[in-house]
Parts: sequence; C-alpha cells; structure tokens
Amino acid sequence: MARWFIVAGVVLVVIGLILHFAPGLVQWFGKLPGDLNWRSDRTQVFVPITSMIVISVVLTILINLFNR
Repeated sequence: MARWFIVAGVVLVVIGLILHFAPGLVQWFGKLPGDLNWRSDRTQVFVPITSMIVISVVLTILINLFNR
C-alpha cells in the first residue's frame, strides 16, 4: 500500500513539474470537440468530457502495459 502512495506522489510531482515548466504540452486539454463550455451572465460551467475520455484511455493502456 505504501508503494502505491509513493508512486502516486511521484506521478503528481511529475505532472506538477510539467504544468509549471512546459504548460504548452497540455494546451489541448479542454479544447477538444465534445468538451462542453456553457456561459451565462454570472456563471460558467466547463465539462471536459472528451478530454477525460482521452486521458482515461491513455491511463488504461499504460496501466495494462505495466501490469503485464
């Protein structure tokens, strides 16, 4: 169990470093067709459906590769 916490922490640190030093690598997030963005006078609702599906597929492939 502790091993998974360490791995999760390292992954979060890597993601943080990428977002800090190379924000251009993730500019696509939220701008794919199928990502919903509703705006009204005072409210904005953003639902990145397509982006979450892409991330889910990529993570599923990576997890299956490492578990074999």
